[in-house]
Amino acid sequence: MRVPRLVIAGSTSGVGKTSITSAIIYGLKKRGFSVQPFKVGPDYIDPSYLTSISKNETKNLDVWLMGKQELIQSFSRNSKSDISIIEGVMGYYDGFGGKSNLASTHHVATILKSPVILVLDASKTSRSIAATALGFTKFHENSRISGIILNKIGSKKHENLCRDALQNLKIPIIGVIPKNPYANLESRHLGLIPVREQKELHNKIRQISKEISDYLDFNLIEKICKNTSSLFFVKSSKTKKPKITVAIALDSSFNFYYHDNIEALRREGAKIKFFSPINDKKIPNCDLIYLGGGFPEILASSLAKNSSMKKSIKNNAENGTPIYAECGGLMYLTNSITYGKKKSKMVGLFDVDTIMTKKMTLNYTEGKINSNCIISKPRNFRAHEFHYSKIINVSNDSKFLYDLKIGEGISSHKDALTEYNTIASYCHLYFDSAKFASNLIENTLKI
Repeated sequence: MRVPRLVIAGSTSGVGKTSITSAIIYGLKKRGFSVQPFKVGPDYIDPSYLTSISKNETKNLDVWLMGKQELIQSFSRNSKSDISIIEGVMGYYDGFGGKSNLASTHHVATILKSPVILVLDASKTSRSIAATALGFTKFHENSRISGIILNKIGSKKHENLCRDALQNLKIPIIGVIPKNPYANLESRHLGLIPVREQKELHNKIRQISKEISDYLDFNLIEKICKNTSSLFFVKSSKTKKPKITVAIALDSSFNFYYHDNIEALRREGAKIKFFSPINDKKIPNCDLIYLGGGFPEILASSLAKNSSMKKSIKNNAENGTPIYAECGGLMYLTNSITYGKKKSKMVGLFDVDTIMTKKMTLNYTEGKINSNCIISKPRNFRAHEFHYSKIINVSNDSKFLYDLKIGEGISSHKDALTEYNTIASYCHLYFDSAKFASNLIENTLKI
C-alpha cells in the first residue's frame, strides 16, 4: 500500500507542532488534497484541532498501546485520503524512557517509513540553531529528517543568520515563521477553560493555520509527502452483524475516546447509540454502557442537576447492565466531584469521592487484570493515564481489577474499581491491542 505521508516533529514540546501541523493540513486542502490527520501518542486534545481543520477524525498512533503491527494496521486502515499527516509528540526522540526511542515520534516514523519535517524554535538563538539541527539529524542512525521549519523568527536579519548557519547541513528549509503570540496554543489545557470558549479556540486555530500557511513551501511539502515507500499491511476483518447495542456518552463533558475503540466495537458486532449525560434524561435502551474520558468537573453543576440521568445510570448498574468507564467516566460514577470550592453530587455508584488537583498525572501504565471481568480474563495489559483529579475516601474493602506495575492508578498502584458488572478506572485502554472489544460484546451477551 502506497500512502503519501509526512510526520511533523518538534525539537521539544511547545515549539508549535500543533499550530504548524494544522497549517500544513490547511494549505494542502487549499491545494485540493484531502488529508487524514494522525497524532502520535495517547493525546485526545490536540487531535480535536487537527480534526477541525481537516474535517476528518484524527486517529492516534501509539506504539506502547497498540504494538508495531496494530499501529501499521490502524494507519493503513485509516489512510483513505490523498495525504496522511502525522503530528508528533513531545521532542522527536522522547518516548517511554531515556535509553531507547520506544514510543517516540521517531519510532513511529521509522515503523511507517515516513519522511519527517522537524520544527525548531529559533527564538533566542541564531548560529546555534545549526548545532541543534545537526544533533537531531545525527543522533540516530537514520533520523528520517527531510526538512526543517524555523518557528518564532524575530526579523529578516534573524532569518538570514539562521539560514546561513544551516546552509552546510544541506537540509531543505520548508518554512520560516515569524513570532506570533497566538501561534502556539497551549492546547493541553483546553479542558480547563469554560466550554463556551472552546469553540472560540477552534476558530482561532483555523485563523492561525491560514496565517502560518503563507510562510510554508507547499511545493516542497507535497514533494516530500509523495517520496515514500510502500507499506505492508494485513487486510482488516469484516464487520460482524450487530449483536448488542452499546450506549456511549458523548457531549461537552465526555469526549475523550480513541476512535479506533468505537470502530472496534462496531466491527465486532455492536450497534452504537450516543447519548448526553448533561442533556438527556435517561440512558437509551442498550446492553452495554461506555463512559469515556473528558472533563466532567467543568460542567459538574449541569451533570449534578440532571438527577434523572444519574438515577438511570445507577439503576442500570444495579440491575446488572455492564458499564465500562474510563477516567472522566470513573469520576462521574463517584459520590461527588469537588472543583475549587464547589462540590457537585455525581452518580454515587462507588462510595468514593473525586477532588481536582493542580498536579497532572500522566503516565504510560502496565499491569495485570487480576480477575475475570466483562473486558477480559486475567492477563497483562498496557494503557495510559492522564488526569488532574484524585479519588479519595477509598475504603480498605474496595475491589480493584487492575494491579499496576507501572503507573499510579486510583490507590496504591491499583486501578479499576468494580461493582456489579461495572468497571471504572483511570487507565485508558486501546481495544485492538487485545480482544477487549470482542470480549465486551461476548461477555455482555452472557449476562
